[in-house]
Amino acid sequence: MSSSNKKPTYVTQPFLPPLDEFIPYLEQIWEEKWLTNQGKFHQEFENALKDYLGVKYISLFCNGTLALITALHALGIKGEVITTPFSFVATTHSLWWNNIKPVFTDIDPVTYNLDPSKIEAAVTPATTAIMPVHVYGNPCDVEAIKEIADRKGLKVIYDACHAFGVRLNGESVLNFGDLSVLSFHATKVFNTFEGGAIVCHDESMKKKIDLLKNFGFTDETTVIDTGINAKMNEFQSALGLLQLKYTDKAISIRKKITEYYRQRLRSIKGIETNKDLPGVIHNYAYFTIRINNDFPFTRNEVYEKLKEKSIFTRRYFYPLISRFPVYRDLDSALPGKLPVSEQISEEILCLPIFPDLTKDKIDKIIEFFNSR
Repeated sequence: MSSSNKKPTYVTQPFLPPLDEFIPYLEQIWEEKWLTNQGKFHQEFENALKDYLGVKYISLFCNGTLALITALHALGIKGEVITTPFSFVATTHSLWWNNIKPVFTDIDPVTYNLDPSKIEAAVTPATTAIMPVHVYGNPCDVEAIKEIADRKGLKVIYDACHAFGVRLNGESVLNFGDLSVLSFHATKVFNTFEGGAIVCHDESMKKKIDLLKNFGFTDETTVIDTGINAKMNEFQSALGLLQLKYTDKAISIRKKITEYYRQRLRSIKGIETNKDLPGVIHNYAYFTIRINNDFPFTRNEVYEKLKEKSIFTRRYFYPLISRFPVYRDLDSALPGKLPVSEQISEEILCLPIFPDLTKDKIDKIIEFFNSR
């Protein structure tokens, strides 16, 4: 067996461009000594991203969590916000950091996104916004959410951290809602080591967001808002520029891996693989399966048995955010309130997927399921 086959297989591995292509960017940074504060690469990357993603305005951030926190502040969100328990904890933490009460509602059993039919019943006089998540890059029911938000006078902030490059009926999914937030974390389809962005729809909001991420400064001596330091630096921006050259290829490879998994796993009793959604151009950020009672082992047992073989999967998302100590005493988090979310959280498993994942490694994963 080759040494590469003895190495652990992780659920993801960051895509990086050829190092020799990144070095010239570093040499320019060294020469100019402009490391942050909207340098040359920051400006170039912002413009390139707008073109690639098909959005009008975008503001770069050092990470996605600070982008979420800033987006809420930029819209002046207070009181209560309806959101999902089935996400990475940063979604709800961003509310808590803004002194906003999260109100969890249940999810759709197919897309794993907020179920619009559950949203309206959760609206109270204190509700000011809805924060849905495009889970695994699956677009939310944006039209239904918009109809509720418009009728109830609510803002919509999409956590689109999984949805880089995703399109719905030919339109970037980032163009829905009042704001959309991206993450460029190392685990994402598109990464800048760490990083993130807020997509907005008009110049005045773009200016406000840019001001908030730079302490609230309007000039050298004037601060007009309680901003923070959340700017993307030149190293991240330069990497992002280079990464854009390879993103389409990386997503294409992810799609092929997804199709191979589906083909090989589709006939296994008790295993349900993810599916493409109608009208959606996916980015294949995750490959998920659901493991039900027809399979000989539970999801947790599968997780542990694969780990014994040095195959590291993720129970994404388990436990639910609503189960964490800081949130579990909320009325909307009490047992029995979120039955679909609870079931999926106990069944879901993310299998390894990344551009450098070899067929031999995939076959080893599939062999485990076939041999049961």
